[in-house]
Amino acid sequence: MVIAVAAGKGGTGKTLVAVNLALSLQRSGIETVLVDADVEEPNDHLFVKPAISRRREVTLAIPRVDASLCDRCGECSSFCAYGALATAPDRVIVFNDLCHGCGGCALVCPAGAISEVERVIGTIEEGRTPEGMGFMRGLLEIGEPKAGPIISAMKESLASAVVNVVDCGPGTGCAVMNAVHGSDVCVMVTEPTPFGLHDMDMAVRMAGALGVPSLVVMNKDVPENTEVKRFCAEHGLEIALSIPFSLETARLTSRGVNLVDSGEGWRSAFLSLYQRITSLARSGGA
Repeated sequence: MVIAVAAGKGGTGKTLVAVNLALSLQRSGIETVLVDADVEEPNDHLFVKPAISRRREVTLAIPRVDASLCDRCGECSSFCAYGALATAPDRVIVFNDLCHGCGGCALVCPAGAISEVERVIGTIEEGRTPEGMGFMRGLLEIGEPKAGPIISAMKESLASAVVNVVDCGPGTGCAVMNAVHGSDVCVMVTEPTPFGLHDMDMAVRMAGALGVPSLVVMNKDVPENTEVKRFCAEHGLEIALSIPFSLETARLTSRGVNLVDSGEGWRSAFLSLYQRITSLARSGGA
């Protein structure tokens, strides 16, 4: 099973939910892997302290043009949908940051002037936490614009026999869509603010467009809030867990203490969330 934890808005508590859900499952005898797919700013390791046993580079194939063979016909630049090549009178210019590594330019070049070289764009690290839970995270190289290839490589390593809890990045862009796509359920974490509601709306529509059913975790919940709850009721979204607005919760997380380490009640709460997730996955969101 693959459970994506998303939100739309940054800072709503995706890591809080992903980490505590994964720990609750692992401690209950359900083999779990926590996957940090926020490759631009991964931080799950701060809360589970894994021992990394494997590192591998992620590369992207970038075109290189042999000037002695190129006749500047323009086929490559005309083909490229991303504008990564431009044909000038004396040469073909390659914009590495725009290249998506599809290899099409090399295929359409009639002179055979284009080859590909591998460029490292990031790293994937894998290991286990002290209590035996699997862990994986991606690290995008500084200055690299595309997180998608790293997330795709991580998803190829997911095992079907375990529960994979995928902590997505913020927003609803390509990287998050890549992480959510193909998941069994998307847990939407929101907060009772106008920004939280606005961005959750976008994230729910994104998951729906990808065919992934959603349920909601309300973080920093306050009794008088009604807007987010009204939205969920109107759109048939179950609020499967409410985490109250609490100074003590803020103190715990700021010290790196997980909720499930602060009281048995939280473990039960996150296991109940998992039951709602599995129920939604079985029903297919119907």
